[in-house]
Amino acid sequence: MRELLERNARFFLFWALVALGLRLLFVFRFPGVVDDSRLYADIAKNWLHHGAYGITNSGKIMPTLSRLPGYPAFLAFVFAISGVDNFRAVLLIQALFDLATCFLVADSARRLLSDRAAKAAFALTAVCPFLANYAGAALTEPLEVFFTALALDLAVRGFGIGGPARRPLVIWLGCGLSISGAILLRPDGGILLAAVGGYILWHFLRSLRTATFNPGAPTPHALFLAGVLVAVGSLVPLIPWTLRNLHTLHRFQPLAPRYANDSDEPLMPGFNRWVKTWTADYVSVEEIYWNVPGDEIEIRRLPARAFDSRQQQEATTEIFAEYNRDHDLSPELDARLAALAAQRIHDAPLRYYVWLPAIRIADMWLRPRTELTSADPRWWEFNDDRRFVAISLGFGLINLVYVVMGLCGLVRGREIFGIGLFVLFLTIRSLFLGTLENPEPRYTLECYPALIVLASACFHRPE
Repeated sequence: MRELLERNARFFLFWALVALGLRLLFVFRFPGVVDDSRLYADIAKNWLHHGAYGITNSGKIMPTLSRLPGYPAFLAFVFAISGVDNFRAVLLIQALFDLATCFLVADSARRLLSDRAAKAAFALTAVCPFLANYAGAALTEPLEVFFTALALDLAVRGFGIGGPARRPLVIWLGCGLSISGAILLRPDGGILLAAVGGYILWHFLRSLRTATFNPGAPTPHALFLAGVLVAVGSLVPLIPWTLRNLHTLHRFQPLAPRYANDSDEPLMPGFNRWVKTWTADYVSVEEIYWNVPGDEIEIRRLPARAFDSRQQQEATTEIFAEYNRDHDLSPELDARLAALAAQRIHDAPLRYYVWLPAIRIADMWLRPRTELTSADPRWWEFNDDRRFVAISLGFGLINLVYVVMGLCGLVRGREIFGIGLFVLFLTIRSLFLGTLENPEPRYTLECYPALIVLASACFHRPE
């Protein structure tokens, strides 16, 4: 990569300044400090000042396992050197991490494809408004994207793609530690381990069946060691967190709970299962899912697909009429929603297990990524302020361009060794996201390093 940078210093300097300028625009003009940001900051401050990993509840610090320690540790570090609640410093550092992501994506494209593709990948990452938007938000996504790009780039190096790997064992251990960094930020970072580990396993099994090896290709012994080092690097850093949860909260919890809840917070299994029988887009997340419990639910906001019959509609209306009296989902109401969900799944299993997950995946990939703006999520109704309508249409078009370019690049580069790693990661993550009842577009943001590497194949010219 160094030689490429030296030969094209002006090109990379220009696009690096563009990348930094775009991210600083979001940092200074559209900073995102949301409820999740304040929750992470509360944990960070308690950890920093009191040595307790917990949240403040009625003036008391209560131990928590609802959030993994990666982002609170990052916030605590920044607050320690720049001042408590200095979110501006947090966002500026995140902008630098996102700039580093541009170089990592470019290096992956260079190794897999060519210098031309690397330059295209750098520019595409630099001008990506979605990455820049989240760099200006105090959330886990910018660091998660960085560690994803780093892990994928190190995996490409470990396979010797683009040149023999120097100190391959160190590279594979670094890959594992990068995956651990992603996991400690968000539990779904484990998908990265599944993709990298699965790709190593696939080539290990293939190498056992092959009598001869391609020059430079990893041997079965090297692949076995790679798998072990990736697993060790990914999982060992989780041990302190797991032991802390066992000691403090008496729970074996190596990650964070599925619904980011603490021990004293009630779960709503019936509600969650019922939501998955009809939810298909982000609008339902904002209007229904996030509002239970605590807020009024307007039954008219439920789409027609939430009912299979007049009887189901009446039963659902009755449940939420009772809920709206005190905005609390009692165990009895949750059980009634669970019964409705069981009936709907029994009557239409393909809808629940196939069609709705597929639609949720498509919505997360193709929806305009305006969730950090004030744009109406019902953008297609065109009843919002003209500025936000334009932002929704513009973001939607830009997102579509990236996705189409990624698909075209996949077609062009499908036979190139190493492309399969990126396709496997995108596939596993997308299938996992389809199982969620809250299809939020930000969950596919971690896919953008892989998507842009594929898109850069559109600019590749075989020698």
